[in-house]
Parts: sequence; structure tokens; C-alpha cells
Amino acid sequence: MKTIINTDNAPAPLGPYNQAVLKADTLYISGQIAINPETNQLITSGVEDEARQVMKNLDAVLKAASMTFENVVKSSIFLNNMADFAKINVIYGSYFDEKTAPARETVAVDTLPKNVNIEISMIAVR
Repeated sequence: MKTIINTDNAPAPLGPYNQAVLKADTLYISGQIAINPETNQLITSGVEDEARQVMKNLDAVLKAASMTFENVVKSSIFLNNMADFAKINVIYGSYFDEKTAPARETVAVDTLPKNVNIEISMIAVR
């Protein structure tokens, strides 16, 4: 059995998927991009603003599953431009304690949905 996690505090899925799926004690969070769920508008004011919105969206999905960033065991970060890595790393890092931060990979990709600069997915465990 799996439990579908959806919240109005994060953007609605753009296709045939859910914001997250909870299986036993493991939460699989779909990639989040910088859509403000209140306005349904894409944040386009810069990669740092995009990263902040992505992390807010991830936080909302975690909360909907009664979890926090402390539960995250794995993150995948997709960047449109690896030159943005340092800026993103500062914002992303502010959500974690370095001593207990999750495993992570960061990769540059050619194109992301809606031509955004960043997308992040996560796996969390209770």
C-alpha cells in the first residue's frame, strides 16, 4: 500500500504524478520547481529566488507528511547551469545541519520543466 501526499501549500503537479508518495516510513518527493502555490506563478526573478521557492515547496510537502528536513536522507538537485552551484548550495545548506545533512547529488541538465534554473527532489524517512 502507498499513501499519496498532496498539499495546497505546494504547487499542483504539472502532469500524471503526485507531489509525494509515502510507502511504509519512506517519503518520495517529486521534483519541485519554483512555482508559488498561492499564485500558481513561476518565480523568474533569479536563481536564488527560485531556490528559495523550491525549498519552501519541499518544506510544505514534508510538513504534509508530518516530516521536516531532518527526515531527508537523499536529495537530487538538477541545475540548468552548474555555474549557479555555489549560490544554490548556500540556500540549500541553510535548511540542514552539516553534520546530519542528507546524501546528495547535483547535476547540470540541458533543460528543465518550464525552462526553470533548478529542480530538487527528495527522499525522507520517519
